[in-house]
Amino acid sequence: MSTISPLNALLNLPFQAFPSVEGPLSGCTLAVKDIFDVAGLPTQCGNPAKNHESAASITAPSVQKLLDSGARFIGKTQTDELAFSLMGQNSHYPFPVNPRAPDRVTGGSSSGSASAVAGGLADIATGSDTGGSIRAPASFCGLIGLRTTHGRISLAGTMPLAPSLDTFGWFARDRDLYGKVGAVLLGPDAENFKLNRPLFIPLLEHYLLGEAEDAAFRAMYRHVAAHLGHAKSARQSTASMDDLYLCFRQIQGFEAWASHGAWISAGDRKLGPGVKDRFDYGATIDGATYEAQTRRRDLFRRELADVLGDDGVMVLPTVPGAAPMVSSPFDELQTYRERALHLLCLSVLSGFPQITLPLGAVHGAPFGISLLGPKGSDSALIRLGSAILSAAEGNH
Repeated sequence: MSTISPLNALLNLPFQAFPSVEGPLSGCTLAVKDIFDVAGLPTQCGNPAKNHESAASITAPSVQKLLDSGARFIGKTQTDELAFSLMGQNSHYPFPVNPRAPDRVTGGSSSGSASAVAGGLADIATGSDTGGSIRAPASFCGLIGLRTTHGRISLAGTMPLAPSLDTFGWFARDRDLYGKVGAVLLGPDAENFKLNRPLFIPLLEHYLLGEAEDAAFRAMYRHVAAHLGHAKSARQSTASMDDLYLCFRQIQGFEAWASHGAWISAGDRKLGPGVKDRFDYGATIDGATYEAQTRRRDLFRRELADVLGDDGVMVLPTVPGAAPMVSSPFDELQTYRERALHLLCLSVLSGFPQITLPLGAVHGAPFGISLLGPKGSDSALIRLGSAILSAAEGNH
């Protein structure tokens, strides 16, 4: 899985042509994260031990939808190893470059996809979000990124990580194209969500890294408030943020080991640091713990559904700040990752959609703000996000 410079975003695979189709995405180029099957190409999942596996015979249906709508496939993108990381640093390959902040990480695991779109190599790129792998790289690279309602878009033909958490996502070059891709993949929402009641959980702002991040978040919040009005403080879950983070980690770890443990155990897969640790952790979680955490998740989902109703939208920082530096020590990246996942896990555990908007910057690098909506409000969130971005651009 060698990569093509200058951004190390696209994989050096044989060219694969598909029939040209006229549709809403005609004229747009498409790159596909290398956990999705593309007919005629191997699905390598960011691990060299998978490089010699046979080519897929059928394209993942969600990717096929984009091709059938006129998008032109230009290649597969690098992913963090087995999609089990948040930084975009696969130890086996050159790291994808963050075009908006080259000395900082792209974020992962949809690292190559974010890099390709932010750097203008592709108009659209697919990704996935299990713990934050659309939202974090979108925030880090100055892009829109929606974590979709769990189960709304098919993940057939996709490498699983933690199936009860995995979701399909995408990046696009601008907000208009983001909405067009959403129309293709999502269709209309089942309900006519209004999303006109902004909410916030004050505690979440404590996960911001410092005063500069706090000021940048407040500047972004002003754009949201100008459109939605001021957010009211929402009722806190009966579980603490640390409880919810642990719940996420244990569900993810258990399911990741169930998905990949047999393959990992069958040979030396040379898993990179961090990734190996997370799979090892997953192997220690027993069924009783998993069931208990699944019950905790169900309670949290009900509590958040009650808070949001069908018109509420939660305003929160996407991540703690700008992307960490590429040169950051491993322990520093791990600390950032844990802090970020406290913010990112609310959408994951609830299964509700969350969109990050590229409204801010801090320390000269991109920084996003998020809107989390009720289950199934994906298209309404995209429209709301687009309106907020449009108004913010008009004020500049």
